[in-house]
Amino acid sequence: MNTYIALLRGINVGGNNKLPMKELAALLDGLGLQNVKTYIQSGNVVFQSERADMAALSQEISAAIGQSHGFAPAILLLGLDELNAAMAANPFPEGQDEPKSLHLFFMDAVPEDPDLDALNALKTDSERFALIDKVFYLHTPDGLGRSKMAEKVGRGWKVNITARNWRTVSKVMEMAQALAS
Repeated sequence: MNTYIALLRGINVGGNNKLPMKELAALLDGLGLQNVKTYIQSGNVVFQSERADMAALSQEISAAIGQSHGFAPAILLLGLDELNAAMAANPFPEGQDEPKSLHLFFMDAVPEDPDLDALNALKTDSERFALIDKVFYLHTPDGLGRSKMAEKVGRGWKVNITARNWRTVSKVMEMAQALAS
C-alpha cells in the first residue's frame, strides 16, 4: 500500500475555491482511496492507495473536484519518501525553531529557468532562500506577509507550485508516517 500526501493549491483562500475538508475526504473516499485524513483548511491530505501512477491519480482527484465543486485545483502529489527527502534537505534548520518563518514551495517539476537574481534583488537582509530540486525553501524571520520576495516565487517558472510552512509540513509528515506504520 502506497502512502501519499496531496497538497492542493489555492483552495479556501480569501473566500474563493471553497472546499470543506469533510467534503474533500468524502470525495477521495469515493475515488477508492483509503485512510483519508486532512489537516487544516488549506488542502493538505494524506491517504493510501494501491495505485502507483501519481500523475494520473493527481489528475483524477483534480477532475473529481472540478466536477463536484466547479474548479479543478492543481494537486501536488508526493510520496512519503519524497516529503521526507524535502524535509531532510532543508538548508535552514534554524528556521524550524520558528516554524511559521520557514516555507517550502513544492513544485511538480524542476523549473527550467527560474529568475533567482530577481528574487535576490527583492529579499531583505534577514531573508534567505534556496532552490533544491523541486522544492524552493524560504526563510523569512520577519514574517512571510512582510516579504516582497515571497509573492514573486514561482512567477514565470512554468511549474505548478504550492507553499506550506514548516509546521504544516511537519504535521502532514507525522500523519503520513502514522498511516504507513
